[in-house]
Amino acid sequence: MVAMDFDRLLREKGLRVTAPRLEILMYLDGNNGHPDADEIYNIIKRKHPNLSRTTVYNTLDAFADAGIVTPLTITETERRYEMDQGMHHHLKCRQCERIIDIKFCCPNKGKVISGGHRIEQVQGYFKGICKFCLKAAERK
Repeated sequence: MVAMDFDRLLREKGLRVTAPRLEILMYLDGNNGHPDADEIYNIIKRKHPNLSRTTVYNTLDAFADAGIVTPLTITETERRYEMDQGMHHHLKCRQCERIIDIKFCCPNKGKVISGGHRIEQVQGYFKGICKFCLKAAERK
């Protein structure tokens, strides 16, 4: 996306357009590594030296509430973020700790299930060894 699209997105979601918010969106849009708030803060702080860590956390919470980003809690000690990319799951490699998107359809999304509940979002987390680490081990 371009900055102009982010302006419109923020306005459509009822959020004020600010330079740090635009920078955070551009960073997340160009980053598939599922960064945490501290990583985002450290990157954006270079361009906006007066930026506070609290602003980044509050902005990410506002984006999550508005459905712009998806927070990922794969382990108890970390919360990572990604732009909303539709339903998919994640693999956390236990060797390199990379988080990788896994396309995986859930047949229950949108269905009414036992007890009258409607499934609107499904998040799945797999833990194992990624293909990059497996290939590296084969070469050794």
